[in-house]
Amino acid sequence: MVQAGSVEGGIHFHEHVASGAAKEAATGPTPRQLPANVHGFVNRTQELAELNAVLADEDGRSLVISVCVIAGTAGSGKTSLALRWAHQVRQRFPDGQLYVNLRGYDPGEPVTAQEALRRFLGALGVATSSVPQDPDAAAALYRSLVAERRLLIVLDNVATVAQVRPLLPGSAGSLVVVTSRSRLSGLAIRDGARRLTLGILPQTEAVALLRTVTAGYRPDDDPDKLAELADLCARLPLALRIAAERAASRPYMRLDDLIAELRDESALWDALSTGDDDEAEAVRTVFTWSYRALPDQAARLFRLLGLHPGPEFALQAATALAGLAVNRTRQLLDTLVGAHLLEQTAPDRYQFHDLLRAYATDQAHREEPPEERKAALGRVLDWYLHSADAAQSLLSPAEPHLALAAPADAVRPLTFPDYDSAVDWSEQENTNVLQAVRAAAGEHDRRAWQLAVVFWNARSSSAPVADWLAAGELALAAARRDGDRTAEGLLLTNLGMDHSRIDDLSSSLDSHRRALEIARATGDRLGEANSLNLIGLGHLRVRQLDQAAAHFEQAIPLFQQAGSAHWAATALSNLATAHHNAGRLPEAAAAVEEALARHRALDNRRGEGNVLRLLSSLQLDRREAESALKSAQRAVEIALALRDHRLEGYWLLTLADAHRAIAQYADALTAYQRSATLHRRLGNRGREALAWHGAGQTYHQLGRDVEAANFHRRAVDVQHELGDGWHEALALDGLAVALADSDADAAGRHRRRALVLIADHDDPRAAALRVRLEGGADAAR
Repeated sequence: MVQAGSVEGGIHFHEHVASGAAKEAATGPTPRQLPANVHGFVNRTQELAELNAVLADEDGRSLVISVCVIAGTAGSGKTSLALRWAHQVRQRFPDGQLYVNLRGYDPGEPVTAQEALRRFLGALGVATSSVPQDPDAAAALYRSLVAERRLLIVLDNVATVAQVRPLLPGSAGSLVVVTSRSRLSGLAIRDGARRLTLGILPQTEAVALLRTVTAGYRPDDDPDKLAELADLCARLPLALRIAAERAASRPYMRLDDLIAELRDESALWDALSTGDDDEAEAVRTVFTWSYRALPDQAARLFRLLGLHPGPEFALQAATALAGLAVNRTRQLLDTLVGAHLLEQTAPDRYQFHDLLRAYATDQAHREEPPEERKAALGRVLDWYLHSADAAQSLLSPAEPHLALAAPADAVRPLTFPDYDSAVDWSEQENTNVLQAVRAAAGEHDRRAWQLAVVFWNARSSSAPVADWLAAGELALAAARRDGDRTAEGLLLTNLGMDHSRIDDLSSSLDSHRRALEIARATGDRLGEANSLNLIGLGHLRVRQLDQAAAHFEQAIPLFQQAGSAHWAATALSNLATAHHNAGRLPEAAAAVEEALARHRALDNRRGEGNVLRLLSSLQLDRREAESALKSAQRAVEIALALRDHRLEGYWLLTLADAHRAIAQYADALTAYQRSATLHRRLGNRGREALAWHGAGQTYHQLGRDVEAANFHRRAVDVQHELGDGWHEALALDGLAVALADSDADAAGRHRRRALVLIADHDDPRAAALRVRLEGGADAAR
């Protein structure tokens, strides 16, 4: 055995697994996510003092508390107070500030904790494509990254404790500021949060806010009249700012006349409302007063934006909704921003306050005829659909495009100059596109299923699989209502693939078999071949190798007949994998050689990388370790060029195996560690366990059997939980080898258990494993 000292520096893989992501992110930028400081903020001095009381002393001693909740009614200025204070104290948090608007009270879907974690992890230096799909894994990685930092974390517009808890650090040092209309008592009970409740402003402070916003425009307004105006606004900061902006825009109009206008709007709302919430009615009154003062085109855009599926949007999406030119839309958006009816968050990106979005939606339903609302929604759906179709050309070039109807003349979909720009758009618009599928279902069923299918091919690898699954089920129902069986088959295929990615193999196979039935019933030979190939992959996952090979062999000629050389080569690669897993090396070698030539002729780098990964494993079986290393290195280089962490994580396993075969143990452990980290982020526990198993084999070869046994035990537990008997048996074999000298009885039990697990396998590779287990030999692996 090689001694530990032969590994440079003494590699400890378990330390790498626990801290690898933190080390990777340590060199990333310090997050500075706070939105701009609030202009014209006045008063709230007592509340600011209460917030200051939670801070550590200047010498850096521990925070008095770690969670502070700012609660209050809608429009009371919770966000403004939180941001004002955050900017005042940000220097006390040298490791940066994180901010997310969780949109808990937005008319649409709130931001999930998983999505917020994805954003925070990206800000902390984790590549977006590397964020774990599993929510618990993402939260664990987040806690690891913030554990040794002093961060200020602002969670804005929270509706429930469940939105907050995954975003709380696990250690002291950072401070979380939460704003909510609810009291969030659970945070006080379980997490020791301090609550600060905001009421309406005292009259003098409300008048001061009006004075601040109108300064330079209306210096001579009577204080008593300003107090009357403040009372009409219920002394709520949001309403006060909008009213003050309205007053400032009309500097020569008497304040009495402005108040009379506002009273007229208040009387209208009184007639329409139940009067259950005086503060809410005051806010609506101010909204209406400001809205009625807009030019006609700006007012129309305001209410049409209430139909946008997501909470924030790009200039081009607004342009599609309005059916106007880009420059004119930008001018109108500037008008809305100037009236405090809309917020600009970045160049050409905008969002509503949740109350204003609800008001805009209400105005759209009151003032826009149903056919106009339907047409506007159709235009923005077309914009997302055709932009996603353009992104698909770069992100999934081998996938056939749907035959889409041309968008309306007013719709100008995006085009993308390169792969990276398409990925960036897909990541930025993921939430909006999936919300668009939901908005389309029912009234625009064809667009709903088309958008789900196209975006599945244009989706970033960092996007949470579960999010698309929910939209995919809605799209499937829409396709059925639309009477399109081909679309139904496409969606079942996509659903099956995503179920497989989260280890729901039963649902995956069920979806693929239903898709196969549809393809055969409709005479869709390409769809039939695709379903056969995917069912074969399902059998491959559970090591039903003969069934897998049979399905691949059926799929290959069907792909060829349908003129799909790409997928014929892919199915051939899958057939090679089935032969290799079974230990049928001559058949595997022949299929590998042919598949590699086909993929290279097609310039299919993803397919080429996969075959190189398989070739490396085949070369290891033939004890051609140096060649195996070169093949695996080329495969990983392709994955890196594609920015595909799913492929990188899988192919790193083979690279690590090759390093181990030529006694480059430090490199092997580094590759296993990186693979484990990536698979944890992606939520693929089975492949993460394969990395642990490889690490256990490496430590055994280093003569460090205690560590080897620990890794094999972890692999055994996960594979058992996943029901993967073959890989559980391999991990048990590794565990038995690691325990052979220290606990022969336990080693024997593990071998006997492994024999039971492989009893139904009769292929050559299983036969070789059976011989090794029965003999108890520490054979070279």
